[in-house]
Amino acid sequence: MYKNLAAALAAACFSLPVFSQTTAGPLKAGFVYVTPITEAGWVRQHEEGRKAMQAALGRQVQTTVVENVAEGADAERVIRDLAQQGHQLIFTPSFGYMEPTLKVARDFPHVRFESVTGYKTAPNVATSNARYYEGRYLAGIAAGRMTKTNVAGYVAGFAIPEVLQGINAFALGLRSVNPKAQVKVVWLNAWFDPPRERDAAMSLFNQDVDVIAFHTGSTAVMAAAQERGKMAVAYHSDMRKAGPDAQIVAVTHQWGAYYTQRTRAVLDGTWKSGNVWGGVKEGMIRVSDFGPKVPKTVQDEVLARQKDIAAGKLHPFRGPIADNEGKTVVPAGAVMTDPQILSMNFLVSGVQGKAAK
Repeated sequence: MYKNLAAALAAACFSLPVFSQTTAGPLKAGFVYVTPITEAGWVRQHEEGRKAMQAALGRQVQTTVVENVAEGADAERVIRDLAQQGHQLIFTPSFGYMEPTLKVARDFPHVRFESVTGYKTAPNVATSNARYYEGRYLAGIAAGRMTKTNVAGYVAGFAIPEVLQGINAFALGLRSVNPKAQVKVVWLNAWFDPPRERDAAMSLFNQDVDVIAFHTGSTAVMAAAQERGKMAVAYHSDMRKAGPDAQIVAVTHQWGAYYTQRTRAVLDGTWKSGNVWGGVKEGMIRVSDFGPKVPKTVQDEVLARQKDIAAGKLHPFRGPIADNEGKTVVPAGAVMTDPQILSMNFLVSGVQGKAAK
């Protein structure tokens, strides 16, 4: 699954100074998590990545986890504490950790930092992210085949480009197989708030939504779909435990290979700063874990399109694409560039409403 990740890392822009590991004993690696470690969700996937790295490197590495750390001043304090305690590599997987990570990194030039979902690098700060939108497009295909009302829902955290990418890719996948389908969005302005996530899902189910996706941190939307007899796309993790009948497919991100590669690079003295943005091809995004309601024909279609994305035959943001105000944003035959995707600020045709500010 990760066979292409090494090549992706080698091809990334790693051009800044190399840092070597000279301290005797195991490498101390710290992980800072924005929510508690739950059974499924954003933090669960990073915890699985940490455990995979620990298993791969064994006694060469000693890991420390600090969970449920708020973005901002609390994050800076925790990251600084880890650096002061002798951690030579610190992973900070949350967008709001980017600035605190950079601030601490300036004071600890010999510590290496991995800002996951951040976009600002420094000589001792690398960034990485996954192309979640590729999985969202594939989940949209499944949703488009499964919906009976032609109305899908989406519970969204913040209106940052990454979230807009996911909503738009989902809508494009949905409408690629079901042109009549629409997407209704509820904005929470929070990543992790299970009661509000549940309330948003229930509100959407009351508006003819029969299949729902989400970009939030808990299993609350999946559980709500199970309770109401609706269908849902799991995000971050396989959530069939929370929605055994509701889940139609899961969009998961896989961090084990990346975390192992980067930690090994510190150990062997080849770590460099840079940026990685990997997707289906690199094994960092995967769509699988179909639920019992999904016919094999639909499963086969989704998996075939996943192979097409990996092979470069299918791009979710290939034109023609119009926004939901009728303006052409991607001409026919054109494909959005990475900089354009990373600065996305619109909603595509078929998505109701406007991006929350």
